[in-house]
Amino acid sequence: MSDQLTNGRPAEILLAEDNDDDVELTRQGFRRAKLLVNLHRVEDGEKCLAFLRKQGEYQNAPTPDLILLDLNMPKMSGREVLAEMIKDDNLKGLPVVILTTSEQEQEVLAMYNMRCSSYIVKPVDFDQFLKVVRAIAEYWFTVVVLPNVGLDGKSNGSRPGLGSPEKIALGG
Repeated sequence: MSDQLTNGRPAEILLAEDNDDDVELTRQGFRRAKLLVNLHRVEDGEKCLAFLRKQGEYQNAPTPDLILLDLNMPKMSGREVLAEMIKDDNLKGLPVVILTTSEQEQEVLAMYNMRCSSYIVKPVDFDQFLKVVRAIAEYWFTVVVLPNVGLDGKSNGSRPGLGSPEKIALGG
């Protein structure tokens, strides 16, 4: 894999995750994938929707190219976030990868019925977790064609790309 996709901007990724260890593993995984990324983290579902809707402290938040959504979060679960997203014309087109511990077949089916883009069970092994994050990065930013527009329908600039791991920023 090349370490440069296009002369692109950093990929904007929203990580909705309440577990600090999983946040750190995800950050390391993107670093190892050499993905030029701005990783924004929210720790509960209410903040996730506020970020996506650019409300309150998130009024200047970027529109994410990809959302990594944990199902089991405080205040509002990932299930509830996804249910709200599919009802909102401004959010329903955003790609959502469920990244969770649940392997229950009913849960997997329910999330796909709610239009998640992918469903991934978090590995418990450190190296496997890093491999999963790298696979997510490679798939979503080298294989898939993502729309190049924000929620307002205007261009976000150039496509997100791969680049130096030093460009990772954990914001939010």
